[in-house]
Amino acid sequence: MRTNIDIDDNMMQKAMEVSGLKTKKEVVELAIQEFVQKRTRKDLSELRGKIQFADDYDYAAIRKGR
Repeated sequence: MRTNIDIDDNMMQKAMEVSGLKTKKEVVELAIQEFVQKRTRKDLSELRGKIQFADDYDYAAIRKGR
């Protein structure tokens, strides 16, 4: 989708330096991806304490098998 947006030049330059990306388009795309990932994780965090694991569930044993 093509769009025109007004972005602070200093902020864009800092974002390019921090990310190591070379184009503004790459920076904007990464920012959108990270925004969506963050918001998705937030939704998952709302499940905390609401999931019941089986009594014999042993996460440590599963991690050893990795």
